[in-house]
Amino acid sequence: MRKFSTRLTTRLTSAGAVIALVACTGSGADAGAVGSAGSQSGEARSISAAEKQKGAEAHPQLLEEFGGAYTGSQVAYVVQVGQNIAVQSGLGNARSDFTVTLLNSPVNNAFAIPGGYVYLTRQLMALMNDEAEMAGVLGHEVGHVAARHSEKRQKAATRNSILGILGQIGSQVLLGDSAIGRIGQEVFGTGSQLLTLKYSRKQEYEADDLGIRYLASAGYDPQALSSMLYSLAAQSAIDVRAAGRDARSAPEWASTHPDPARRVSRAATNAGKLTRSGGVRNREQFLQKLDGILYGDDPKQGVIEGNSFLHPDLKLKFTIPSGFAMQNGARAVSITGSSGQGQFTTAAYNGHMASYIDAAFQSLAGEGKSISHGAIERTTVNGLPASYATARVDSENGQVDVTVFAYEFSKNSAYHFATIVPAGSASVFSSMYQSIARMSATEAAAIKPRKVDVVTVKSGDTISSLSSRMAYSDYQQDRFLVLNRLRVTDGLRAGQQVKIVTY
Repeated sequence: MRKFSTRLTTRLTSAGAVIALVACTGSGADAGAVGSAGSQSGEARSISAAEKQKGAEAHPQLLEEFGGAYTGSQVAYVVQVGQNIAVQSGLGNARSDFTVTLLNSPVNNAFAIPGGYVYLTRQLMALMNDEAEMAGVLGHEVGHVAARHSEKRQKAATRNSILGILGQIGSQVLLGDSAIGRIGQEVFGTGSQLLTLKYSRKQEYEADDLGIRYLASAGYDPQALSSMLYSLAAQSAIDVRAAGRDARSAPEWASTHPDPARRVSRAATNAGKLTRSGGVRNREQFLQKLDGILYGDDPKQGVIEGNSFLHPDLKLKFTIPSGFAMQNGARAVSITGSSGQGQFTTAAYNGHMASYIDAAFQSLAGEGKSISHGAIERTTVNGLPASYATARVDSENGQVDVTVFAYEFSKNSAYHFATIVPAGSASVFSSMYQSIARMSATEAAAIKPRKVDVVTVKSGDTISSLSSRMAYSDYQQDRFLVLNRLRVTDGLRAGQQVKIVTY
Protein backbone atom coordinates (compact mmCIF):
# COMPACT_ATOMS: atom_id res chain seq x y z
CA MET A 1 0.00 0.00 0.00
CA ARG A 2 1.46 3.31 -0.98
CA LYS A 3 1.74 6.37 1.17
CA PHE A 4 -0.96 8.44 -0.45
CA SER A 5 -3.77 6.10 -1.44
CA THR A 6 -7.25 7.57 -1.25
CA ARG A 7 -9.34 5.73 -3.82
CA LEU A 8 -10.74 2.35 -2.94
CA THR A 9 -10.69 0.94 -6.45
CA THR A 10 -9.90 1.90 -10.00
CA ARG A 11 -12.15 0.70 -12.76
CA LEU A 12 -10.86 0.39 -16.28
CA THR A 13 -13.90 -0.38 -18.35
CA SER A 14 -12.80 0.04 -21.93
CA ALA A 15 -9.45 -1.58 -22.51
CA GLY A 16 -10.49 -5.23 -22.64
CA ALA A 17 -9.66 -7.83 -20.05
CA VAL A 18 -6.21 -8.33 -18.67
CA ILE A 19 -4.95 -11.89 -18.74
CA ALA A 20 -2.75 -12.83 -15.84
CA LEU A 21 -0.40 -15.75 -15.54
CA VAL A 22 -1.59 -16.56 -12.05
CA ALA A 23 -4.91 -17.58 -13.52
CA CYS A 24 -3.43 -19.62 -16.27
CA THR A 25 -3.10 -23.01 -14.73
CA GLY A 26 -6.35 -24.63 -15.67
CA SER A 27 -6.59 -28.32 -16.34
CA GLY A 28 -8.70 -30.98 -17.91
CA ALA A 29 -8.29 -30.56 -21.65
CA ASP A 30 -6.51 -33.13 -23.70
CA ALA A 31 -3.10 -32.39 -25.05
CA GLY A 32 -3.30 -31.29 -28.62
CA ALA A 33 -0.98 -30.31 -31.39
CA VAL A 34 0.78 -26.98 -31.17
CA GLY A 35 -0.71 -24.71 -33.75
CA SER A 36 -0.20 -21.16 -34.83
CA ALA A 37 -2.42 -18.22 -34.06
CA GLY A 38 -3.86 -18.60 -37.47
CA SER A 39 -4.63 -22.30 -37.21
CA GLN A 40 -6.24 -22.09 -33.78
CA SER A 41 -7.97 -18.74 -33.57
CA GLY A 42 -8.12 -17.24 -37.00
CA GLU A 43 -5.35 -15.09 -38.30
CA ALA A 44 -4.01 -12.68 -35.73
CA ARG A 45 -5.20 -9.22 -36.66
CA SER A 46 -2.89 -6.26 -36.48
CA ILE A 47 -3.32 -3.92 -33.55
CA SER A 48 -6.12 -1.53 -34.42
CA ALA A 49 -6.12 2.20 -33.75
CA ALA A 50 -8.97 1.71 -31.27
CA GLU A 51 -7.01 -0.94 -29.38
CA LYS A 52 -3.95 1.30 -29.26
CA GLN A 53 -6.04 4.11 -27.81
CA LYS A 54 -7.68 1.91 -25.19
CA GLY A 55 -4.34 0.39 -24.22
CA ALA A 56 -2.77 3.83 -23.90
CA GLU A 57 -5.60 4.92 -21.63
CA ALA A 58 -5.31 1.85 -19.43
CA HIS A 59 -1.52 1.80 -19.22
CA PRO A 60 -0.95 4.60 -16.67
CA GLN A 61 -3.73 3.22 -14.46
CA LEU A 62 -2.22 -0.24 -14.53
CA LEU A 63 1.16 1.22 -13.62
CA GLU A 64 -0.40 2.94 -10.64
CA GLU A 65 -2.20 -0.20 -9.59
CA PHE A 66 0.87 -2.42 -9.80
CA GLY A 67 3.46 -0.39 -7.93
CA GLY A 68 4.69 1.56 -10.94
CA ALA A 69 7.37 0.67 -13.43
CA TYR A 70 10.51 -0.87 -12.03
CA THR A 71 13.59 1.27 -12.59
CA GLY A 72 16.39 -1.25 -12.12
CA SER A 73 19.06 -2.22 -14.62
CA GLN A 74 16.93 -5.17 -15.79
CA VAL A 75 14.39 -2.99 -17.59
CA ALA A 76 16.10 -2.69 -20.98
CA TYR A 77 16.72 -6.43 -21.09
CA VAL A 78 13.08 -7.27 -20.36
CA VAL A 79 11.90 -4.83 -23.02
CA GLN A 80 14.24 -6.36 -25.59
CA VAL A 81 13.15 -9.94 -24.90
CA GLY A 82 9.48 -9.02 -24.58
CA GLN A 83 9.35 -7.16 -27.86
CA ASN A 84 11.21 -9.94 -29.63
CA ILE A 85 8.72 -12.59 -28.52
CA ALA A 86 5.68 -10.36 -28.98
CA VAL A 87 6.47 -9.66 -32.62
CA GLN A 88 6.26 -13.41 -33.29
CA SER A 89 2.49 -13.16 -32.79
CA GLY A 90 1.88 -11.19 -35.97
CA LEU A 91 0.02 -8.50 -34.04
CA GLY A 92 2.68 -5.98 -34.97
CA ASN A 93 5.25 -5.76 -37.70
CA ALA A 94 7.86 -3.97 -35.61
CA ARG A 95 9.13 -4.35 -32.07
CA SER A 96 8.20 -0.74 -31.46
CA ASP A 97 4.54 -1.76 -31.81
CA PHE A 98 4.77 -3.28 -28.31
CA THR A 99 5.19 -1.53 -24.98
CA VAL A 100 6.82 -3.95 -22.54
CA THR A 101 6.93 -2.98 -18.86
CA LEU A 102 8.71 -4.52 -15.88
CA LEU A 103 6.48 -3.80 -12.88
CA ASN A 104 7.63 -3.06 -9.33
CA SER A 105 5.34 -5.69 -7.89
CA PRO A 106 6.12 -8.44 -5.33
CA VAL A 107 3.60 -10.86 -6.85
CA ASN A 108 4.31 -13.54 -9.42
CA ASN A 109 2.35 -12.16 -12.36
CA ALA A 110 2.42 -11.37 -16.05
CA PHE A 111 -0.32 -10.12 -18.32
CA ALA A 112 -1.06 -8.30 -21.57
CA ILE A 113 -3.84 -6.07 -22.84
CA PRO A 114 -4.96 -5.18 -26.35
CA GLY A 115 -3.00 -2.36 -27.87
CA GLY A 116 0.41 -4.01 -27.65
CA TYR A 117 0.96 -3.61 -23.89
CA VAL A 118 2.79 -6.44 -22.15
CA TYR A 119 3.65 -6.61 -18.44
CA LEU A 120 5.93 -8.70 -16.22
CA THR A 121 6.48 -8.32 -12.49
CA ARG A 122 9.99 -8.30 -11.06
CA GLN A 123 8.93 -11.06 -8.68
CA LEU A 124 8.05 -13.44 -11.47
CA MET A 125 11.25 -12.56 -13.29
CA ALA A 126 13.20 -13.55 -10.18
CA LEU A 127 11.53 -16.98 -10.22
CA MET A 128 12.79 -17.63 -13.75
CA ASN A 129 16.07 -19.35 -14.46
CA ASP A 130 16.79 -18.35 -18.03
CA GLU A 131 15.81 -16.01 -20.83
CA ALA A 132 13.73 -18.63 -22.62
CA GLU A 133 11.44 -18.99 -19.60
CA MET A 134 10.87 -15.26 -19.58
CA ALA A 135 10.11 -15.27 -23.29
CA GLY A 136 7.73 -18.21 -22.81
CA VAL A 137 5.70 -16.46 -20.12
CA LEU A 138 5.44 -13.26 -22.13
CA GLY A 139 4.60 -15.26 -25.23
CA HIS A 140 1.73 -16.95 -23.39
CA GLU A 141 0.26 -13.59 -22.43
CA VAL A 142 0.63 -12.18 -25.92
CA GLY A 143 -1.02 -15.37 -27.17
CA HIS A 144 -4.16 -14.50 -25.21
CA VAL A 145 -4.31 -11.15 -26.96
CA ALA A 146 -3.54 -12.62 -30.39
CA ALA A 147 -6.37 -15.12 -29.95
CA ARG A 148 -8.72 -12.33 -28.82
CA HIS A 149 -9.63 -14.26 -25.70
CA SER A 150 -10.58 -11.12 -23.78
CA GLU A 151 -13.11 -10.18 -26.46
CA LYS A 152 -14.70 -13.60 -26.29
CA ARG A 153 -14.91 -13.64 -22.52
CA GLN A 154 -16.18 -10.11 -22.21
CA LYS A 155 -19.23 -10.88 -24.28
CA ALA A 156 -20.36 -13.19 -21.50
CA ALA A 157 -19.08 -11.11 -18.59
CA THR A 158 -21.52 -9.42 -16.25
CA ARG A 159 -19.15 -6.52 -15.71
CA ASN A 160 -16.68 -5.04 -18.11
CA SER A 161 -13.77 -4.38 -15.80
CA ILE A 162 -10.05 -4.96 -15.90
CA LEU A 163 -9.50 -4.56 -12.20
CA GLY A 164 -11.26 -6.27 -9.37
CA ILE A 165 -12.16 -9.50 -11.15
CA LEU A 166 -10.69 -11.64 -8.41
CA GLY A 167 -12.67 -9.67 -5.88
CA GLN A 168 -15.85 -10.35 -7.82
CA ILE A 169 -15.18 -14.08 -7.80
CA GLY A 170 -14.37 -14.15 -4.10
CA SER A 171 -17.24 -11.97 -2.97
CA GLN A 172 -19.83 -13.86 -4.96
CA VAL A 173 -18.91 -17.06 -3.18
CA LEU A 174 -19.16 -15.49 0.24
CA LEU A 175 -22.04 -13.12 -0.42
CA GLY A 176 -23.85 -14.29 -3.49
CA ASP A 177 -24.37 -12.47 -6.77
CA SER A 178 -26.64 -9.85 -5.26
CA ALA A 179 -26.67 -6.24 -4.20
CA ILE A 180 -24.63 -7.03 -1.12
CA GLY A 181 -22.30 -8.99 -3.37
CA ARG A 182 -21.26 -5.67 -4.83
CA ILE A 183 -20.05 -4.67 -1.39
CA GLY A 184 -17.66 -7.57 -1.49
CA GLN A 185 -16.56 -6.57 -4.96
CA GLU A 186 -15.62 -3.16 -3.67
CA VAL A 187 -13.96 -4.52 -0.54
CA PHE A 188 -11.86 -7.07 -2.33
CA GLY A 189 -11.50 -5.40 -5.70
CA THR A 190 -8.25 -3.78 -4.65
CA GLY A 191 -6.48 -7.10 -4.37
CA SER A 192 -5.41 -6.14 -7.85
CA GLN A 193 -1.97 -7.63 -7.74
CA LEU A 194 -3.76 -10.92 -8.11
CA LEU A 195 -5.34 -9.48 -11.22
CA THR A 196 -7.06 -12.28 -13.06
CA LEU A 197 -9.87 -13.16 -15.37
CA LYS A 198 -11.02 -16.74 -15.26
CA TYR A 199 -10.54 -17.99 -18.79
CA SER A 200 -11.65 -21.35 -20.01
CA ARG A 201 -9.24 -24.24 -19.90
CA LYS A 202 -9.38 -24.37 -23.67
CA GLN A 203 -8.24 -20.76 -23.89
CA GLU A 204 -5.44 -21.28 -21.38
CA TYR A 205 -4.17 -24.26 -23.30
CA GLU A 206 -4.44 -22.33 -26.52
CA ALA A 207 -2.34 -19.51 -25.06
CA ASP A 208 0.20 -22.10 -23.89
CA ASP A 209 0.35 -23.53 -27.41
CA LEU A 210 0.82 -20.09 -28.94
CA GLY A 211 3.53 -19.24 -26.44
CA ILE A 212 5.34 -22.46 -27.34
CA ARG A 213 5.02 -21.64 -31.02
CA TYR A 214 6.42 -18.15 -30.46
CA LEU A 215 9.35 -19.59 -28.52
CA ALA A 216 10.27 -21.88 -31.38
CA SER A 217 9.92 -19.20 -34.04
CA ALA A 218 12.14 -16.86 -32.01
CA GLY A 219 14.84 -19.52 -31.70
CA TYR A 220 14.24 -20.43 -28.04
CA ASP A 221 13.85 -23.87 -26.53
CA PRO A 222 10.08 -24.49 -26.67
CA GLN A 223 10.30 -26.57 -23.46
CA ALA A 224 10.94 -23.37 -21.51
CA LEU A 225 7.28 -22.63 -20.87
CA SER A 226 6.79 -26.05 -19.29
CA SER A 227 9.72 -25.59 -16.92
CA MET A 228 8.48 -22.15 -15.92
CA LEU A 229 4.98 -23.43 -15.21
CA TYR A 230 6.55 -26.08 -12.96
CA SER A 231 8.39 -23.40 -10.96
CA LEU A 232 5.28 -21.26 -10.67
CA ALA A 233 3.20 -24.15 -9.33
CA ALA A 234 5.92 -25.01 -6.81
CA GLN A 235 6.20 -21.39 -5.64
CA SER A 236 2.43 -21.14 -5.25
CA ALA A 237 2.50 -24.18 -2.98
CA ILE A 238 5.14 -22.57 -0.76
CA ASP A 239 3.16 -19.33 -0.60
CA VAL A 240 0.12 -21.24 0.63
CA ARG A 241 2.12 -23.06 3.30
CA ALA A 242 3.92 -19.91 4.42
CA ALA A 243 0.54 -18.27 4.96
CA GLY A 244 -0.29 -20.99 7.47
CA ARG A 245 -2.68 -22.87 5.22
CA ASP A 246 -2.62 -25.91 3.04
CA ALA A 247 -4.05 -26.26 -0.42
CA ARG A 248 -7.24 -27.79 0.93
CA SER A 249 -7.94 -24.80 3.18
CA ALA A 250 -7.95 -22.31 0.33
CA PRO A 251 -11.44 -21.25 -0.81
CA GLU A 252 -12.61 -22.93 -3.97
CA TRP A 253 -12.73 -19.61 -5.80
CA ALA A 254 -9.03 -19.05 -5.17
CA SER A 255 -8.02 -22.32 -6.82
CA THR A 256 -7.98 -21.59 -10.53
CA HIS A 257 -5.44 -24.35 -11.17
CA PRO A 258 -6.45 -27.60 -9.46
CA ASP A 259 -4.05 -29.71 -11.52
CA PRO A 260 -0.96 -27.69 -12.47
CA ALA A 261 1.04 -30.89 -13.01
CA ARG A 262 -1.15 -31.80 -15.95
CA ARG A 263 -0.60 -28.43 -17.53
CA VAL A 264 3.17 -28.72 -17.11
CA SER A 265 3.11 -32.15 -18.71
CA ARG A 266 0.90 -31.00 -21.56
CA ALA A 267 3.19 -28.06 -22.36
CA ALA A 268 6.22 -30.36 -22.38
CA THR A 269 4.46 -32.88 -24.63
CA ASN A 270 3.34 -30.28 -27.13
CA ALA A 271 6.76 -28.64 -27.23
CA GLY A 272 8.20 -32.03 -28.07
CA LYS A 273 5.89 -32.35 -31.08
CA LEU A 274 7.55 -29.45 -32.84
CA THR A 275 9.82 -30.39 -35.71
CA ARG A 276 12.35 -27.94 -34.34
CA SER A 277 14.08 -29.26 -31.24
CA GLY A 278 16.51 -27.59 -28.88
CA GLY A 279 16.98 -23.85 -28.99
CA VAL A 280 18.41 -21.06 -26.89
CA ARG A 281 17.96 -20.85 -23.10
CA ASN A 282 20.51 -18.06 -22.33
CA ARG A 283 20.84 -18.94 -18.66
CA GLU A 284 24.15 -17.24 -17.97
CA GLN A 285 23.14 -13.95 -19.57
CA PHE A 286 19.79 -14.01 -17.82
CA LEU A 287 21.29 -14.58 -14.37
CA GLN A 288 23.83 -11.85 -14.98
CA LYS A 289 21.03 -9.42 -15.80
CA LEU A 290 18.85 -10.62 -12.93
CA ASP A 291 21.49 -10.19 -10.23
CA GLY A 292 20.51 -7.55 -7.67
CA ILE A 293 16.83 -7.28 -8.56
CA LEU A 294 14.50 -6.34 -5.71
CA TYR A 295 12.74 -9.39 -4.26
CA GLY A 296 9.54 -9.45 -2.26
CA ASP A 297 7.96 -6.30 -0.92
CA ASP A 298 9.35 -2.86 -1.59
CA PRO A 299 9.60 -1.22 1.85
CA LYS A 300 8.35 2.02 0.32
CA GLN A 301 5.02 0.25 -0.25
CA GLY A 302 5.00 -1.68 3.02
CA VAL A 303 6.16 -5.23 3.65
CA ILE A 304 4.51 -8.47 4.73
CA GLU A 305 6.44 -10.51 7.28
CA GLY A 306 4.55 -13.65 8.21
CA ASN A 307 1.18 -12.51 9.56
CA SER A 308 2.31 -8.91 10.06
CA PHE A 309 2.13 -5.89 7.77
CA LEU A 310 4.80 -3.25 8.36
CA HIS A 311 5.02 0.13 6.65
CA PRO A 312 8.22 1.99 7.53
CA ASP A 313 7.24 5.21 5.73
CA LEU A 314 3.81 5.42 7.35
CA LYS A 315 5.26 4.01 10.57
CA LEU A 316 2.35 1.67 11.17
CA LYS A 317 1.95 -2.06 11.68
CA PHE A 318 -0.74 -4.66 12.25
CA THR A 319 -1.12 -8.44 12.45
CA ILE A 320 -3.78 -10.64 10.87
CA PRO A 321 -5.21 -13.79 12.49
CA SER A 322 -3.57 -17.15 11.89
CA GLY A 323 -4.90 -18.95 8.82
CA PHE A 324 -5.47 -15.75 6.84
CA ALA A 325 -3.39 -14.45 3.96
CA MET A 326 -2.44 -10.92 2.96
CA GLN A 327 -1.92 -9.32 -0.42
CA ASN A 328 -0.30 -5.89 -0.59
CA GLY A 329 -1.81 -3.74 -3.34
CA ALA A 330 -1.30 -0.19 -4.50
CA ARG A 331 -4.33 1.11 -2.60
CA ALA A 332 -5.01 -1.50 0.01
CA VAL A 333 -3.82 -4.58 1.81
CA SER A 334 -6.28 -7.40 1.12
CA ILE A 335 -6.91 -10.01 3.82
CA THR A 336 -8.49 -13.31 2.79
CA GLY A 337 -9.52 -16.48 4.56
CA SER A 338 -12.27 -19.05 4.62
CA SER A 339 -14.04 -17.38 7.58
CA GLY A 340 -13.89 -13.76 6.45
CA GLN A 341 -12.27 -11.24 4.18
CA GLY A 342 -11.30 -7.61 4.29
CA GLN A 343 -8.88 -4.89 3.43
CA PHE A 344 -6.80 -2.21 5.09
CA THR A 345 -6.85 1.11 3.28
CA THR A 346 -7.25 4.87 3.68
CA ALA A 347 -9.43 7.72 2.44
CA ALA A 348 -9.65 11.47 2.72
CA TYR A 349 -9.91 12.60 6.35
CA ASN A 350 -10.93 16.01 7.69
CA GLY A 351 -10.73 15.29 11.40
CA HIS A 352 -14.29 13.99 11.77
CA MET A 353 -14.24 10.26 12.33
CA ALA A 354 -18.01 9.78 12.06
CA SER A 355 -18.12 11.24 8.57
CA TYR A 356 -15.04 9.18 7.63
CA ILE A 357 -16.81 5.95 8.63
CA ASP A 358 -20.01 7.02 6.87
CA ALA A 359 -18.01 7.66 3.71
CA ALA A 360 -16.32 4.26 3.99
CA PHE A 361 -19.69 2.50 4.16
CA GLN A 362 -20.95 4.59 1.26
CA SER A 363 -17.94 3.52 -0.80
CA LEU A 364 -18.71 -0.09 -0.03
CA ALA A 365 -22.36 0.31 -1.00
CA GLY A 366 -21.57 1.93 -4.32
CA GLU A 367 -23.13 4.81 -6.20
CA GLY A 368 -26.83 5.23 -5.56
CA LYS A 369 -26.80 2.68 -2.74
CA SER A 370 -26.41 2.92 1.01
CA ILE A 371 -25.71 0.73 4.00
CA SER A 372 -27.44 1.37 7.29
CA HIS A 373 -24.88 0.69 9.98
CA GLY A 374 -25.18 0.59 13.73
CA ALA A 375 -23.95 3.17 16.19
CA ILE A 376 -20.40 4.38 15.83
CA GLU A 377 -18.42 3.30 18.87
CA ARG A 378 -15.31 5.11 20.06
CA THR A 379 -12.26 3.50 21.62
CA THR A 380 -8.48 3.72 21.81
CA VAL A 381 -6.12 1.15 20.29
CA ASN A 382 -2.48 1.31 21.33
CA GLY A 383 -2.80 5.04 21.95
CA LEU A 384 -4.58 5.73 18.66
CA PRO A 385 -8.09 7.25 18.67
CA ALA A 386 -10.34 4.71 16.95
CA SER A 387 -13.96 4.33 15.96
CA TYR A 388 -15.95 1.49 14.46
CA ALA A 389 -19.38 0.45 13.29
CA THR A 390 -21.00 -2.70 11.96
CA ALA A 391 -23.87 -3.29 9.55
CA ARG A 392 -25.80 -6.54 9.26
CA VAL A 393 -26.83 -7.12 5.67
CA ASP A 394 -28.84 -9.80 3.95
CA SER A 395 -27.20 -11.71 1.15
CA GLU A 396 -28.21 -14.66 -0.99
CA ASN A 397 -26.01 -16.84 1.16
CA GLY A 398 -27.40 -15.55 4.43
CA GLN A 399 -26.73 -12.56 6.63
CA VAL A 400 -23.26 -11.05 6.84
CA ASP A 401 -21.64 -8.45 9.07
CA VAL A 402 -19.81 -5.61 7.39
CA THR A 403 -17.47 -3.69 9.72
CA VAL A 404 -15.47 -0.50 9.28
CA PHE A 405 -12.83 -0.02 11.99
CA ALA A 406 -10.96 3.28 11.62
CA TYR A 407 -7.94 4.89 13.31
CA GLU A 408 -6.80 8.50 13.47
CA PHE A 409 -3.06 8.78 12.88
CA SER A 410 -3.08 12.59 12.68
CA LYS A 411 -5.57 15.41 12.30
CA ASN A 412 -5.52 14.92 8.53
CA SER A 413 -4.83 11.20 8.11
CA ALA A 414 -6.78 8.08 8.98
CA TYR A 415 -6.74 4.39 8.02
CA HIS A 416 -9.35 1.70 8.31
CA PHE A 417 -10.19 -1.96 8.01
CA ALA A 418 -13.28 -2.95 6.02
CA THR A 419 -14.29 -6.55 6.67
CA ILE A 420 -17.05 -8.99 5.79
CA VAL A 421 -17.81 -12.07 7.86
CA PRO A 422 -20.81 -14.36 8.32
CA ALA A 423 -23.31 -12.80 10.72
CA GLY A 424 -22.36 -13.14 14.36
CA SER A 425 -18.70 -13.95 13.75
CA ALA A 426 -17.19 -10.46 13.82
CA SER A 427 -14.82 -11.60 16.56
CA VAL A 428 -12.75 -13.36 13.88
CA PHE A 429 -10.95 -10.08 13.28
CA SER A 430 -10.93 -8.73 16.85
CA SER A 431 -7.23 -9.38 17.37
CA MET A 432 -6.44 -7.69 14.06
CA TYR A 433 -8.40 -4.56 14.98
CA GLN A 434 -6.49 -4.37 18.27
CA SER A 435 -3.08 -5.00 16.74
CA ILE A 436 -2.59 -1.80 14.79
CA ALA A 437 0.09 0.44 16.26
CA ARG A 438 2.69 3.02 15.40
CA MET A 439 6.18 1.82 14.55
CA SER A 440 9.14 3.37 16.26
CA ALA A 441 11.85 5.01 14.21
CA THR A 442 14.15 2.15 15.18
CA GLU A 443 11.64 -0.46 13.99
CA ALA A 444 11.13 1.37 10.70
CA ALA A 445 14.86 1.72 10.06
CA ALA A 446 15.36 -2.01 10.63
CA ILE A 447 13.20 -2.96 7.63
CA LYS A 448 15.50 -3.67 4.71
CA PRO A 449 14.63 -4.67 1.15
CA ARG A 450 15.43 -8.18 -0.02
CA LYS A 451 17.25 -8.75 -3.30
CA VAL A 452 18.33 -11.62 -5.53
CA ASP A 453 22.04 -12.41 -5.24
CA VAL A 454 23.44 -14.65 -7.97
CA VAL A 455 26.35 -16.58 -6.45
CA THR A 456 28.84 -19.10 -7.78
CA VAL A 457 28.87 -22.47 -6.05
CA LYS A 458 32.18 -23.17 -4.35
CA SER A 459 33.73 -26.51 -3.44
CA GLY A 460 32.03 -27.76 -0.30
CA ASP A 461 28.83 -25.78 -0.84
CA THR A 462 25.65 -27.79 -0.45
CA ILE A 463 21.96 -27.18 -0.88
CA SER A 464 21.71 -27.01 2.89
CA SER A 465 24.53 -24.50 3.34
CA LEU A 466 23.31 -22.22 0.56
CA SER A 467 19.72 -22.45 1.75
CA SER A 468 20.80 -21.23 5.19
CA ARG A 469 21.79 -17.93 3.57
CA MET A 470 18.23 -17.24 2.40
CA ALA A 471 16.83 -14.12 4.10
CA TYR A 472 13.84 -15.91 5.59
CA SER A 473 13.04 -17.45 8.94
CA ASP A 474 10.87 -20.17 7.42
CA TYR A 475 11.07 -22.64 4.54
CA GLN A 476 14.62 -21.63 3.70
CA GLN A 477 15.50 -24.80 1.83
CA ASP A 478 12.13 -25.03 0.09
CA ARG A 479 12.44 -21.46 -1.11
CA PHE A 480 15.97 -22.03 -2.35
CA LEU A 481 15.02 -25.18 -4.26
CA VAL A 482 12.04 -23.58 -5.97
CA LEU A 483 13.94 -20.40 -6.79
CA ASN A 484 16.56 -22.46 -8.60
CA ARG A 485 14.28 -25.23 -9.91
CA LEU A 486 16.23 -27.85 -8.00
CA ARG A 487 15.30 -31.03 -6.15
CA VAL A 488 16.70 -31.93 -2.77
CA THR A 489 18.45 -34.91 -4.38
CA ASP A 490 20.21 -32.77 -6.98
CA GLY A 491 23.92 -32.26 -6.57
CA LEU A 492 25.71 -28.95 -6.92
CA ARG A 493 28.97 -28.52 -8.79
CA ALA A 494 31.70 -25.97 -8.23
CA GLY A 495 31.29 -23.08 -10.68
CA GLN A 496 27.52 -23.48 -10.97
CA GLN A 497 25.51 -20.27 -10.56
CA VAL A 498 22.51 -20.22 -8.23
CA LYS A 499 20.18 -17.60 -6.79
CA ILE A 500 19.78 -16.77 -3.14
CA VAL A 501 17.73 -14.03 -1.52
CA THR A 502 19.62 -11.70 0.79
CA TYR A 503 19.20 -8.32 2.47
